[in-house]
Amino acid sequence: MPDQAPQMPLDLLPLLAAAAGIVLLLVLVRAVRRALRRRRRFRDRIEPKLAIDVAQLSQQGPPATGPVLAFYHLPVRLAAIVLAPAGRAGTLPATEGIPQLLDAIVPGLAEVVAAHDPLRLRWPEQLSASGFAHSFFIHAHLPGEAGKGTPWASVAGLAKTHKGSAMVAIIVRAERPNSYGQQIIETEGDWLRVFQVRPA
Repeated sequence: MPDQAPQMPLDLLPLLAAAAGIVLLLVLVRAVRRALRRRRRFRDRIEPKLAIDVAQLSQQGPPATGPVLAFYHLPVRLAAIVLAPAGRAGTLPATEGIPQLLDAIVPGLAEVVAAHDPLRLRWPEQLSASGFAHSFFIHAHLPGEAGKGTPWASVAGLAKTHKGSAMVAIIVRAERPNSYGQQIIETEGDWLRVFQVRPA
């Protein structure tokens, strides 16, 4: 007659079931904690409010005095400017270093910012120039057909300078309607092709 496997005493079964229940409960609690921690981290990464209401920007054309900002040789008012670090490890200068960065992008741009007093925003770091430009155009919706046929236009892209790299977006307003709409800067040299600053 073959040996029989030892039988487990019946009074141990409830103890084993309770132990298995406790282990299962601990695993469940740990999974819930991990999920909550992930949600909290995600919440911390949510970008601040990025929308720009163009209707709230200055509705005036180029100022009569001060430096002249020309957009494709058309005098305009600088209505808004957005700066963002380029790349995950990118940084922007401290506030006092921003004028030097602006002048490195377009000579005289810092003086225009001081004179036109545009809306100034800092966005979180941006991974690609095209992604930044498209995100900006979505968040700064221009009237008309993306600004075409209105006095409004916008430009966005990467600016590489000896002061560092930054994503830059600009909204301008001309005196009269034009057909420029939204422009993406493809190379650093495009900033100087698109914008010129003439002294007062």
